[in-house]
Formats: sequence, structure tokens, C-alpha cells
Amino acid sequence: MAAQTLIACPECDQLQHEIALAPHAIALCSRCGAQLYRQTLHGLDYTLAFTLASVLFFLLANVFPLLRLELQGSSRSTTLFGAVTALASQELISVALLVLATTILVPALEMAAMLYILVPLKLGANVPGVAATFRFVQMIRPWGMVEVFMLGLLVSVVKLATSATVIPGVALWSFGALMFTLSAAAHFFNPRDLWLGLRPYG
Repeated sequence: MAAQTLIACPECDQLQHEIALAPHAIALCSRCGAQLYRQTLHGLDYTLAFTLASVLFFLLANVFPLLRLELQGSSRSTTLFGAVTALASQELISVALLVLATTILVPALEMAAMLYILVPLKLGANVPGVAATFRFVQMIRPWGMVEVFMLGLLVSVVKLATSATVIPGVALWSFGALMFTLSAAAHFFNPRDLWLGLRPYG
């Protein structure tokens, strides 16, 4: 008879046997009731699909203008990186670095790391450093603040609309879609599926 796998509760450290679950079911600790793991269907496939979609929207959001302002016959548009450089030119260096890090660097690193993990797994290949890469994703994920940037941008658009004509650009819509796809990828990602799908490297 095959030995059952033991799993430790992340809250109280109670060791208990891992059991098979129905789709979308959740295993709870017998002592404290904390969630041990959940059973997903095609979770890694959905995560990979939404991550690839996020990469596409991220590229669109950084290439095309965020919005165009028209005032008294003149027109001006800017990209996200243009907004960062504009903040820097106004000596708002700390704000410029914050926007650069939270809306460009961190999301780009998160998506690259997730693709490094998921693409080889989907192809059945082994890559080194998966555990370290996963820890890196968990560490930087809270610093990706696309939602906060979108909220601030929408507030600015509403205020500017009272004094100028504001025309949303492709990047603005792309950022909205990016916010959705990143959230969906995080929702469908189940770390347990990742560890079960990995083979020992080397």
C-alpha cells in the first residue's frame, strides 16, 4: 500500500495526510481550520494564458500614448515612460522612480519570471532555479501597483476634462486590460499545481 503524503499546516504546523479532492474543493486543517491546499482544473494553463495576454497588453501600454490633451487648438500626448521623464524633469525624482518601479519594472519582472516558470513546465522541460524564481515573484508582487496607477490616472483624467479635451489613448485601455489579466493570472495560479508538475532538476 502506497504511503500517503504528509502536509504541514501553514498556521499551526499540524501534520496530516494529503487526500484527493474534488475539482475546486479546498482542504482545511483538522486542528485550526486554515486552508491547506485547493484542487484546480487547468490552473497552470489558465495562468500561462493570462500571463501571455498580460505581456501583450503591457507592451501596448508602454508603446502607445496614454492619452491626448487638446486645448485651444494645440494637442499633446504622452506615453507612460514620457510621464516618468516629465516627472523627473520637474525634479520629482522620487515620484518618477516610484512610477517607473511600480508600473514598468515590477510588472515586467513578474511576468518574465512567471513565463520562466510556466513555459518550460508546459513543454515538459526542466529549468534551474524554479523555487528561487517563485520566491522572487512572491516578494515583488506586492510592489506591482498597476491598479493604483490606473486609479490615479482616472482621477487626473476627470479633473483635466473640466479644462481640456481628453482623448484616451490605446495605452490607457491596455492598462485597464493589463490590470484584469494580471489579477486573473494571480487568481488561477495554484502553487501546489506547480510543485506537483515539476520534476527534480538535473
